Amino acid sequence: MAKYLWQVSYSTDGVRGLLKEGGTSRRAFVEQIVKEAGGNLEAFYFAFGEDDAYVIADLPNDATASAISLTVAASGAAHLKTVKLLMPEEIDDATQISIAYRPPGA
Repeated sequence: MAKYLWQVSYSTDGVRGLLKEGGTSRRAFVEQIVKEAGGNLEAFYFAFGEDDAYVIADLPNDATASAISLTVAASGAAHLKTVKLLMPEEIDDATQISIAYRPPGA
C-alpha cells in the first residue's frame, strides 16, 4: 500500500459541521471512509495555522487517494492537498537509477 498525507483546510460550512459534530466524530468518519476504501488511517491531527488538519493514511493506490480527495473537495466542506509520501527504502531505490540530466546553460 502507498502512504498519503492530506493537508485539510475547512470551509466555513466545514467549520460549522466540526463545531456541531466534534473532532473525534470527524476522525471516526475519516477512519471509516479510509477503511471502506481498503486502507488504514495512520494519523489524524487538528492543527493551528494555514491547515486545519493533517491526515496520514495507507491506501491501495493513487486512484483510491484521488477518489477520496475529489469526493471531499466536491462537498465544499474542505479543501485538500494530497501528498504521496515515500519510504526511505523507496528513496534508496531511486538513488540506484541513473538519469542523464544537464542543467540549463551547462
